[in-house]
Amino acid sequence: MIGTAFVNTEYDGEVSDKSKFLADIKDPQFKLTSLTIQDLKVSMYADSAVVVGIYRTKGSYQGKAYEHVGRFTDTWVYTEGRWQCVASHTSLLKR
Repeated sequence: MIGTAFVNTEYDGEVSDKSKFLADIKDPQFKLTSLTIQDLKVSMYADSAVVVGIYRTKGSYQGKAYEHVGRFTDTWVYTEGRWQCVASHTSLLKR
């Protein structure tokens, strides 16, 4: 579901490509205990879509607990017969 040229911009300004984004998720020190999404809105444009919403995450990273509430914007493109996320951006509302 993630496009080859995927770009992720985190709430702290860190920018990563597809391989770094996936490596971060697979990091054994990253322990997600809950993730919820709400207020999801999708805007369609021919072969692309913009998805916005609010996310809430809880977990720990490197032994330190965290809880984030933020907004996200994902850009999807219909290419090669399937929908692929090509860009994602998050902004914190509350830590």
